[in-house]
Amino acid sequence: MNAQTTRRARIGTALAIAAVSLLTAAGCASSEAADGGTDSTADSGAAAEPTTIDLVGFAVIKSAYDALGEAFAETDEGENVTIAASYGASGAQSRAVIAGQPADVVALSLTPDVQAIADEGLVAEDWASDEDKGIVSHSVVVLAVREGNPLGIEGWDDIVKPGVGIVTADPGTSGSAKWNLLGAYSQALGENDDKAAAEAYLGAFVDNVVSWNDSGRTATEAFVNGTGDVLISYENEAIAARASGIALDYVVPDTTFLIENAAAVTVDAPQQAKDFLDFVRSDEGQLILGGKGFRPVGDATAATDVEGANDPSKPFPDVTIVTVEDLGGWKTVNTELFDKENGLVAQLRK
Repeated sequence: MNAQTTRRARIGTALAIAAVSLLTAAGCASSEAADGGTDSTADSGAAAEPTTIDLVGFAVIKSAYDALGEAFAETDEGENVTIAASYGASGAQSRAVIAGQPADVVALSLTPDVQAIADEGLVAEDWASDEDKGIVSHSVVVLAVREGNPLGIEGWDDIVKPGVGIVTADPGTSGSAKWNLLGAYSQALGENDDKAAAEAYLGAFVDNVVSWNDSGRTATEAFVNGTGDVLISYENEAIAARASGIALDYVVPDTTFLIENAAAVTVDAPQQAKDFLDFVRSDEGQLILGGKGFRPVGDATAATDVEGANDPSKPFPDVTIVTVEDLGGWKTVNTELFDKENGLVAQLRK
């Protein structure tokens, strides 16, 4: 799939719920080098020195990055590499790295969260200059509902009806929340880009929110524990929840929003961190992400037989997609919708 999907373009790609961690995807330390059985020079093909990669990620990718780390450890580049991971709300993770938290790889929900780190000189200025603009995973916004869908929720119109309790993440801390609210807002624009209609819809949406949460993961936990009637979520998060045995269903709206997750290495990262990010971008890495419910980036093949998907053999249905670029890009979106004082969401929540 082309990462620069345009509005109203039909795509079938791969993406997800569940979130994801790389607590310790490690290669084995070589005992041969320790007992002198192998020449220690680089030219002799000696085992790599043990290396730890510090990964700072957003909460929802934990399980996918666990799997990526395990697979990377089986490669030549991943030999003797341990991945020490920290997961949390994307915005909070970005601020933590800027404040000094060790990081070799940052894998965050939003491009602006990685760019903020680059603006501090901790990530190279050209980090998003590749053909996918630094994006390493895709998903779409979906509506997770109680098992059996007792309220008969079929799309966006149904969740703003009186009495329907919405659970979502909070845009003040969570990248997931911004995607959720962009999905709600953009679908209401319609063919005529009717901002008045979109603002009215978003107002009704905010009025129905019964739980704002600090991350996509904690929003899922609140819903699973009985809060609300519908959870606004990543497709991959819903798939992952079902795969883990959680009783819920999910609806992929006919029109929804493309979620684009960004990643980069820091300027002082070891070569192994760069190799790991290359692995995430590779066809093998994209299939691993796909197995966890993420849609592929670029020309990578979409996964099939995805446990937890509505149709495991065709897990990523074709839908009409709206992108950040369709709305003018992140600078416009953050100013108009998410400015903490004057943005539309802040105004509606007063």
